[in-house]
Amino acid sequence: MADAKVIPFDEERPRRRSPRRVRVAPPAGEPVVQPVPEPDRETGGTAGAGGPVGRPGDWDRRIAGGLAFLRRRITGEYEVDDFGYDKELTDQVLMSMMRPLFDKYFRVEVKGIENIPKEGGALIVANHSGTLPLDGLMLQVAVHDHHPAERHLRLLAADLVFMLPVVNELARKAGHTLACAEDAQRLLEAGELVGVMPEGFKGIGKPFRERYKLQRFGRGGFVSTALRARTPIVPCSIVGAEEIYPMVGNAKTLARLLGVPYFPVTPTFPWLGPLGMVPLPTKWTIQFGEPISTEGFPAEAAEDPMLMFNLTDQVREQIQHTLYRLLVQRRSVFF
Repeated sequence: MADAKVIPFDEERPRRRSPRRVRVAPPAGEPVVQPVPEPDRETGGTAGAGGPVGRPGDWDRRIAGGLAFLRRRITGEYEVDDFGYDKELTDQVLMSMMRPLFDKYFRVEVKGIENIPKEGGALIVANHSGTLPLDGLMLQVAVHDHHPAERHLRLLAADLVFMLPVVNELARKAGHTLACAEDAQRLLEAGELVGVMPEGFKGIGKPFRERYKLQRFGRGGFVSTALRARTPIVPCSIVGAEEIYPMVGNAKTLARLLGVPYFPVTPTFPWLGPLGMVPLPTKWTIQFGEPISTEGFPAEAAEDPMLMFNLTDQVREQIQHTLYRLLVQRRSVFF
């Protein structure tokens, strides 16, 4: 397979403008030719007076588009940025794979999407839970599908993600990168949306009895990064992920042997084998809070430990209060 063309993520790509359509009235006496209706994007048919009507040519176009996509994959005629992010693969394949989970299985409700800026860099800080990090993937779909600008979220992931053979490649293709200050600052300064879950393994590996109780947020490194890049911080609260794998125990000895932070024991895993890894179909809510601006701070603010502590605590408290409010409002775990 040929190597993909690598372009810098901050390089501006020219946008192609759609041709302008002008309606010209026919001369007197000539018959009026009705234009052929364009195919409907959702149904694959054409929208007319009687609703969408399927056309045989629609399937031909879909097959042709799929073959063209495969050809670009084989010949390497696609673009990735410096971090390995493949926008075409993410839009056409990875998002399509995650969307049924988002829309049909977890039925995610998104609130406060208007708090994410339409352009420019921003740091989204969210709680982390669920035994397996499905909340990060659902957060990525929420930003892309519900934001008016269809923005992409670049998640900061732990070292373990990039040590797994298949997961490593998929994470890079989806735009994720190592959770380090250097990578995060480069992305923010390039105008990207960056997502971070400061609880890390402490959040997704906590026992079920401590659900929705935020763990320690570390030393506030994400605040320092946002201050250096002069980008706003958007708190995000996720409800519903805690119950997909109720973690009632942790086999620590087995976890040490496998080299993983924890080995979860749930009511269905490992007792039911692979079937026990199917998440429970809980009802999710993702709410984005009001952004916290960092532009009013001086340049040396990123080196002030007291300021970082106060901002970190402010973000954490805002997420925690929103979690409690959403929990009071929800009727049921599953409905």
